[in-house]
Amino acid sequence: MYKTRFSILLLLLSVISWSQTEDKQRQLEERKAQIQKEIREVQKLLQTEKKKEKSVLVQISQQNTKIKLSEKLINTTQKQTRLLTDDIYLKQLEINKLGRELTVLKEDYSKMIVKSYKSRSEQSRIMFVLSSENFLQAYKRIQYMKQYASFRKMQGVEIKNKTQQLQGATVVLETKKKVKEKLIVESEKEKHELEEDKKEQEKLMKVIQKDQKKLAGDIKQKQEESRAIDRQIQRLIREAIAEANRKAREAAAALAARNKAAGKKVEKAEAAPAAADSTTKFYLTPEGKALADNFRANKGRLPWPVEKGFVSLGFGDQPHPIHKSLIVHNSGVEISTEPGTNARAVFGGEVLQVQVISANNRAVFIQHGDYVTVYLNLSKVFVGKGDKVSIKQSIGEIHTNSSGRAVLKFLISQNTTTLNPQSWLANM
Repeated sequence: MYKTRFSILLLLLSVISWSQTEDKQRQLEERKAQIQKEIREVQKLLQTEKKKEKSVLVQISQQNTKIKLSEKLINTTQKQTRLLTDDIYLKQLEINKLGRELTVLKEDYSKMIVKSYKSRSEQSRIMFVLSSENFLQAYKRIQYMKQYASFRKMQGVEIKNKTQQLQGATVVLETKKKVKEKLIVESEKEKHELEEDKKEQEKLMKVIQKDQKKLAGDIKQKQEESRAIDRQIQRLIREAIAEANRKAREAAAALAARNKAAGKKVEKAEAAPAAADSTTKFYLTPEGKALADNFRANKGRLPWPVEKGFVSLGFGDQPHPIHKSLIVHNSGVEISTEPGTNARAVFGGEVLQVQVISANNRAVFIQHGDYVTVYLNLSKVFVGKGDKVSIKQSIGEIHTNSSGRAVLKFLISQNTTTLNPQSWLANM
């Protein structure tokens, strides 16, 4: 009984382990598919850029993005390979264990058959019963012969089951080995393509080496412009919070006045933020709190703000893709896409503001409770202040610059705290 329970426990643990491994493999496969999609988008834009024979800097930036994505792809493939290696090892242990158990079962069964063969005479079995000293002993001997026959049959069934388990485990093992071999081939191909991309990057870098000083100056100037836009966005968010809270206080005061006039007892309701906090924190109604909770619950699962594209500049402080000695700051993520692409809302909410940042840079601010998503670098806007928007709704067309690049800058903040969008969007 103990042995049977132990075997069932081992089987359950094996099934759980297998399920977890399959989940990890599926997640890695999804991540891999997303990276491959981004690489295809980069490659497409690179080919377009080369045909135009335009900015070498754009080609370098895109090539650098492709290299980073390729490194992520190789790393993901290697994780898949390691998982398979571990799984193959465990499956081989299982096969070895099943093989040993099957050998023992077959040996025992063989001995039993031989013994049964030697005493196969019907007369000997009858004599075994008739030679009993009393009726009770005769009954027990009959029961013993029945149990012996039943046990022999049970052993035969167990041998059959073990054989099927062993065959099934062997098939799974061979399948996993083939998948691993395929992943190794893919990894080698990816490494070869990465080396080719790095060689291409080196050629492009040599082209611009003579303009290093001018280039560094341009980068610093663009960074100053970017920081100025960040300050402007922070100011606009604070103004929007102040206006929303002012309306909330006015609504609360009006409700209190109506209740007082009607002779109702005025309860001390939850107050809107004090004057000191009125520009840094949204006052949330129950509906607003529910929306914020829903938005937060979807962290890591929000759709991308474009249908196709890749992250050309990540969040935070990082070395410039060309000048490694220069640190660039990004308060959101920059997503490169095809010209003529529309930006789309990543979640349902209300348009808080539509602002003109510069001639070809319009920004849409969408409120989701105390969260705000910002979509920058739009040439056209399809929504207005106060509009309700749904998830994946087009809100504007992304501006395409003189070099043919369409780049959306996307930000997320909770009240006035800037968050990393890469941890909120799906498969980033």
